[in-house]
Amino acid sequence: MSIWFYEAPSLDAINAFAANTMLEHLGIEVTAIDEDSITGIMPVDHRTVQPMGILHGGASVALAESLGSYAATLCVDPARYTCVGLEINANHIRSVRTGTVTGTARPIHVGRRTQVWEIRIEDGDGRLVCVSRLTLAVIERSDG
Repeated sequence: MSIWFYEAPSLDAINAFAANTMLEHLGIEVTAIDEDSITGIMPVDHRTVQPMGILHGGASVALAESLGSYAATLCVDPARYTCVGLEINANHIRSVRTGTVTGTARPIHVGRRTQVWEIRIEDGDGRLVCVSRLTLAVIERSDG
């Protein structure tokens, strides 16, 4: 059974939403939405590495927060609520120099006022690169 508020939008629609944002600049792309997870990729290239030539921890955190935020937003009525990050942490496990990393966000807690998501980022060989936990507040929209 799906955890999403509505049927999940198409991947094209989600990725179009990232136009002209940091996600587009870093090459972050959502690649799959399952019944209880969202997966995306990010290249390890000149945009995402630090001066030593390895994946920048901040780029991993940007991927994690992007996937978790997308997922949290899909769990609420978008006409009434929005989700904003409260806290994120990341443990960097393994370095990556080239290729693509894949992140998958899965819920730990989806409540009425807060959500907590775990995001696991792996390299092209399926080895854990980073594990992150994102806490979001679910707030009522005030578009007035």
